[in-house]
Amino acid sequence: AADLMKKAMIDIWREMKRKDLKSKMILQVHDELVFEVPDAEKDEMEILVKERMENVFPLKAPLKVHLSWGVNWAEAK
Repeated sequence: AADLMKKAMIDIWREMKRKDLKSKMILQVHDELVFEVPDAEKDEMEILVKERMENVFPLKAPLKVHLSWGVNWAEAK
C-alpha cells in the first residue's frame, strides 16, 4: 500500500507541474493526502487527484477515493 501511495503522489505532483497549477501537496498521513488548493483550481484538482489515486496501478479490486474539502484539516474531515 505504501508503494501505491508513493506512486500516486509522484503522478499527481508531475501532473500538477505539467499543468502549472498553483495547488500544493503539503502532507501525507497514512492513506490521506492534504493539499492547499486555490478556489479556482478546486474542480481540476478534484478530478486529477481522484483519477490518479484510483488508477495508480491496475488491480483486480478497485480503489475508491473519498475527497473532502475545508478551510482547515479539521473542517475537511
